[in-house]
Amino acid sequence: MHHACILGTGSYLPAQRVSNNELAQRVDTSDEWITARTGIKTRHLAAEHEKTSDLAAEAARRALADASVAAEEIDLIIVATATPDMQFPATATIVQNKLGIAGCPAFDVQAVCAGFMYALATANAYIQSGMAQKVLVIGAEIFSRIVDWNDRSTCVLFGDGAGAAVLGRSSEAGIIASKLHADGNYLKLLNVPAQMAGGQVNGTPFVQMDGQGVFKFAVKQLSAVAEEVLAEAGMSADEIDWIVPHQANRRIIEATAKHLGLGMDKVILTVAEHANTSAASIPLALDTGIKDGRIQRGQTLLLEGIGGGFAWGAVLLKY
Repeated sequence: MHHACILGTGSYLPAQRVSNNELAQRVDTSDEWITARTGIKTRHLAAEHEKTSDLAAEAARRALADASVAAEEIDLIIVATATPDMQFPATATIVQNKLGIAGCPAFDVQAVCAGFMYALATANAYIQSGMAQKVLVIGAEIFSRIVDWNDRSTCVLFGDGAGAAVLGRSSEAGIIASKLHADGNYLKLLNVPAQMAGGQVNGTPFVQMDGQGVFKFAVKQLSAVAEEVLAEAGMSADEIDWIVPHQANRRIIEATAKHLGLGMDKVILTVAEHANTSAASIPLALDTGIKDGRIQRGQTLLLEGIGGGFAWGAVLLKY
């Protein structure tokens, strides 16, 4: 059987870095309040001229360089994003154009913060079936444009960024197992209600969130899907070298690790520096852990994320 292995990773963060103290000058909040509830200290915000495809393309270039793969070798591009450049075409096709390639399939996946999990599982299926050999998987977001900067309950939580991975076909173990879920019954807990009709926006274009409801659901389902993917692989939690979770809230991450019986020394944690970058958060954390030397070849990683919808999932892989 063919396996999908990570050949290289890359990431990109916009230059503008905004601390909690700087944010406190705009809204009624404080560094202490934000840190205690979320673990977030800073976030990066896209420049006015930057688009999601710009962030995605730069992360992709770095991943391709890391993998020693030329852009022309890519035969599938998947971009996970909830903040596309346009209504259509897919941001993936815009990234494809910016990378100077054409012809291969390119499409977006919209599962918000779980988007990278959905994209990885899709890429794995393409590679296992023989439909693709080298796949570029990207998570990219500019959430700063869909938050109300007067709403302190949401604007402090999010940031912008992109992360990417190049997956290749291999006879050695790579992605071991994946589990994806969704349940639209909970859509009211986290959403952006806006719709375009007749050239006008109907409904609010900003993130709406029930913080407590999201927290409870996330802890429950992330713990459950982690156990599920381990069971699928016939593995136990003590075989995991690193958890690379969606970086939304430190307390959610701590609760999930505790449920698995693992300490925070087994967790790649970037939420303090990046805040919640939605579909970009897991590949950003993954690239951070690889580049700083913590994640080593041959180690077993558990990637997991949950986002609005709700959509959630986990991927177990050998790096």
